[in-house]
Amino acid sequence: MRPPLLNPLFAPLESLSGIGPKMLPLYQKLLAPPDRPACVLDLLFHLPFTAIDRSRRALLADTEPDTLTTFYLRILRHSPPPAGRRRLPYRIVCEDDSGDVELVFFNSQRLRLDQTMPVGSMRYVSGRFTLYDGARQMVHPDRIMDEASFAKSPLIEPVYGQTAGLSSRIIHKIIAAALTRLPALPEWHEPSVLRQEKFPAFSDALNALHHPQQAHEVTQASAERLRLAYDELLAGQLALLLMRSHMKRESGMARKPNGRLLPLVLEKLPYELTQAQKQAVADISADLSSSERMLRLLQGDVGSGKTIVAFLAMVQTVDAGFQSALMAPTEILARQHFERLQPLAEQVGLKLALLTGRDKGKARKRLLEDLAAGQIDLLIGTHALFQDDVVFHSLGLAVIDEQHRFGVHQRLALSRKGVAVDVLVMTATPIPRTLVLTFFGDMDVSVLREKPAGRQKIDTRTIKLDRLDEVMAGLERALKSQQQIYWICPLVEENEELDLTAVNTRFKILAERFGADVGLLHGQMPALEKDAAMQAFSEGKTRLLVATTVVEVGVDVPNASIMVIEHAERFGLSQLHQLRGRIGRGSAQSTCLLLYAGDAGQIARARLEVMRQSEDGFFIAEEDLRLRGEGDVLGTRQSGMPGFRFALAEHHARLLSMARDDAKLFLEKDPKLQTPRGEALKTLLYLFERDAAIRWVKAG
Repeated sequence: MRPPLLNPLFAPLESLSGIGPKMLPLYQKLLAPPDRPACVLDLLFHLPFTAIDRSRRALLADTEPDTLTTFYLRILRHSPPPAGRRRLPYRIVCEDDSGDVELVFFNSQRLRLDQTMPVGSMRYVSGRFTLYDGARQMVHPDRIMDEASFAKSPLIEPVYGQTAGLSSRIIHKIIAAALTRLPALPEWHEPSVLRQEKFPAFSDALNALHHPQQAHEVTQASAERLRLAYDELLAGQLALLLMRSHMKRESGMARKPNGRLLPLVLEKLPYELTQAQKQAVADISADLSSSERMLRLLQGDVGSGKTIVAFLAMVQTVDAGFQSALMAPTEILARQHFERLQPLAEQVGLKLALLTGRDKGKARKRLLEDLAAGQIDLLIGTHALFQDDVVFHSLGLAVIDEQHRFGVHQRLALSRKGVAVDVLVMTATPIPRTLVLTFFGDMDVSVLREKPAGRQKIDTRTIKLDRLDEVMAGLERALKSQQQIYWICPLVEENEELDLTAVNTRFKILAERFGADVGLLHGQMPALEKDAAMQAFSEGKTRLLVATTVVEVGVDVPNASIMVIEHAERFGLSQLHQLRGRIGRGSAQSTCLLLYAGDAGQIARARLEVMRQSEDGFFIAEEDLRLRGEGDVLGTRQSGMPGFRFALAEHHARLLSMARDDAKLFLEKDPKLQTPRGEALKTLLYLFERDAAIRWVKAG
């Protein structure tokens, strides 16, 4: 049970004054994690990403683009959109003594803008300008104030991530109310650590970040940020070590294959395994035969052949008399694994089945009965696998594909469906060594660096979006020569503010030009429509698939030889690498076109250059960590490391190893968290929602 003193923090958002039925959906959209509604704590943990420093005023000509600054500007003229063209932006030209800038507003009311910025008036404008075709442009300034308002405003104002309908100021006001709910929490760090690192108390850190007195207080290097990052990393490391010690305590079971099935499957393969694959298979065979429980990470670059290694592990488990299960993060991927492995399983006399959330009624009931009776050898599925009514006759091996897409508790739930179940987790995202040691330090690791013979080098090119007509002409030629093409868009719904073309809009444009050859695939489509779209593309019925990143992992269409990624500057390096890995799988020469906006920043262009130069996923992962590091390396939210809100790999690597050492040493002294500090650390685990770890303490 969660400690009662934390209850105010886990209270629903609507318990706060100012969040009624109209505002609640906006806050939920902004803050809610995937698995639950947002609560007060989510609001407190929504930290400002920067601060407006009104003490810093400069002339336009003296300011670098993309620098948050306050300017004192004269309003010169308004340029509203033409009648009937409301979707076009409203523009206001302003100037100071050094030059001019155009303020750009989408979906704004003309009357309000006329009143806020009458022509000829002087206004303080806070924001960042970019250069667009050589001219300064500021989209939706953070603040616009007259002399009186400016005089009353704090010199340092935090700026928060927003969503349509919620301004940074409104968010700050609600957070100020939420801070009054913050209880006095026990200190979970040693006094020596607090002194050495100059960490403030947890509540002081949160208060300071939401009410900064200096602009530098909201940066990643501030003591307040470092304190919260360390708290989060320590909670993560404690949970990880508690889970692994619990799994180690559960004695393993030797599952020695009798040696009949593996040679049979290898004989049926139309290719020979790479040396790295052979080594991984040998390592897994040794693990299965050992009385110690297997906990192995199979890490491989795009197209390195992880799936067949996992299948061979499952086959060996069946050969030893046990069932195997493979859990994939999406229905598309689970179905693809099933379709690819089913012929192999049939050839060697194994029963392979597929279970997804879509399976209902009699068919599902019959499948579950067969599973419980031991008539199914290998089961592939999605999250549906760890539901309570899924009962195995004798589960011996759980394979988790794209492990970072599942929570630890989900992986644990699947491994509990048998006795001393061996666990193999796979990732197609090459992970830098520092992160492997941190997140998978107690796992054995197999790495697949080689690609199977016959894989073609991919010609990767970077092209400005203003050359779209040339790209279209090239696609027309490719379609006439029967090639298949992916066109990747970053959003499903149009967001004018970001100037990104939505997948639906792009689909309409391409369908108008290329007709029935064009298909559509995105995550918001019903499951049956997604399957139909993917199948039509796989079978060549459609030859240009317009899609979101739903195709990022595992989708395999060997005939697809061209990929266009629109607004490639918006993607992380590892995600670009994953997407590009969907082509180059057949014998044809493949081409990847990275379309980018002309005003893409320096780091974005550096990422695209890395993609142009290299196809080595491990090199790309290291570069991703160096260039941005915010967790895209492990394929999760772009704002943090996997499952983390505050911890950023490139800023907090030192804290990460510190947290690991601290957790390890403490658990050696107090494995059941019974001392006063142990009790305080339990509060920390609950605070950062590592609740499952508490159960492992009790189970121990």
